[in-house]
Amino acid sequence: MHKTQQVRQQQAATLTHDIVIVGGGLVGASLGCALAPLIERYGWRVAIVEAAALPENAEKSAWQPSFDARASAIAEGSAQRFRQLGVWEAMRSEATPIKRIHISERGRLGATRLSAQELGVSALGHVIPNAWMGRVLHHHLQQLPIEWHCPATVAQLTPQANGHRLVLSDGSELTAALTILADGGRSGLKEQLGISSRHRSYEQTAVIAHVGISQPHEGVAYERFTTEGPIALLPLPGQAMELVWTHASGTEQARLALSDSAFLRQLQAAFGDRVGRFTRVGQRFSYPLSLITAEEPVRPGLAVLGNAAHALHPVAGQGFNLALRSVMDLVEALAQGAQNQRTLGDMDMLLAFEQRRAQDRANVIRFSDGLVRLFGYSLPLLPHARAAGLVGLNLVGPLRRSLARRAMGLER
Repeated sequence: MHKTQQVRQQQAATLTHDIVIVGGGLVGASLGCALAPLIERYGWRVAIVEAAALPENAEKSAWQPSFDARASAIAEGSAQRFRQLGVWEAMRSEATPIKRIHISERGRLGATRLSAQELGVSALGHVIPNAWMGRVLHHHLQQLPIEWHCPATVAQLTPQANGHRLVLSDGSELTAALTILADGGRSGLKEQLGISSRHRSYEQTAVIAHVGISQPHEGVAYERFTTEGPIALLPLPGQAMELVWTHASGTEQARLALSDSAFLRQLQAAFGDRVGRFTRVGQRFSYPLSLITAEEPVRPGLAVLGNAAHALHPVAGQGFNLALRSVMDLVEALAQGAQNQRTLGDMDMLLAFEQRRAQDRANVIRFSDGLVRLFGYSLPLLPHARAAGLVGLNLVGPLRRSLARRAMGLER
C-alpha cells in the first residue's frame, strides 16, 4: 500500500488541488519528485492520476529484471538531475555506464568516437531498465504527501475559471489550478481540449530487442547507419545489449517473423563483428517512428510534458532526456512564480517557461531529425561526404566535444 493517500473508487467527492499530474509514468513521477520542496514550502496539494495499477509493497519485493525489459539511455545531464531529486544512488544500482560511443556508417571508413575520459566525466550516460527507474521514482513518491488516483483515467477535462475540472473514471471529480498532461498523448485529452499536434511520419519502424553478445561490450554504445536505417546498440549488464533497429515501415514484418537464429544472422550481416557474435535475442517489439510536437504546450492552467508534448526519432536517444529537462524547468518556473506571488497556472509564467523550453526542444529536434535526413538519403556523392564528415568530426576535437556535451544534456 502506498504511504501516500490512495483514493479508491468509492470516493466521489470533488477535491480541490493546486496541481494535478495526469500520468504517473517516468515523466509524471519525476515531476512529482521534483515538486517535493515546493510541496513542503507552500503546502501545495498535489495529485497524480495514473491508469496502470501500481504494485503494492514494491519496495519489499525482490528485483528480478527480465532479459526482455525495456531500457532507456539516460544522459549524464539527466543523471545529475536525478541526483538533485535524491533518487540517483538507488537508480544507479541497476545502471550500466556508457564509457564510449562509436558512430559509423556501413560500407564507409569514416567513424566518430567519443569517450567519457576525453570529456572529463565518469560516463557519457547510463542505460537503465525503465521498470527499475519507475520503481525507484514511485518508492520515493511514497514518502511525499501526494494523493494517488490509481488505477484511474481522466474521462473529462474542462477549462474553468482559475484552472480545470477533471472527472475521473473512478467517479472522483477534481479541480486543479494547474493541470499537467504527462500521459504520453494516448488518452485523447489534448484532442478533447482542441490542442492539435504537428505530425510527420518518418515512414520507419523501430524493432527493439535485447541481444546477447560473445564478448564484453566494455561500456561502448554503437550507432551504425545502414542503407536500411540506423542500428543502435546500448550496453546492458553482462554480455548483453539493447538493440534498436530502424526499418522502412512494412519491411520490419519479415524480420519480426524470422526465427531467432535467422534474425541474428541478418543482424550480424548488417552490423558487423564489432561486438563479436550475436548469441541470443529476446522478445522483439516494434513501433512506428514519427516526429510529433504539440501546437500549444501551455495554456492558462495547463502544461503538456513528455511524449504528450513531443515524440522524437530514437536515433540520438534524446526523448526522455529532453522531457526531464522540461520537468526541471517547469518546477523552477513554478518556484519563481511562487516567490513573485503569481498564481499557479498563470499564463505569463507558463509562457516564460515555454519560451525557455522552445530553444532546447528545437535544438534537439534539429539534431535528431538532421541525422535521420542526412543518413536517410543515398545520392551518389552524399555517402562520401558523410564519411568525410565523420572523419572530420573525429579530428576536430572542440566541435566533437561541444556536440557531445549537448547530447549529454550538459549544454543547451
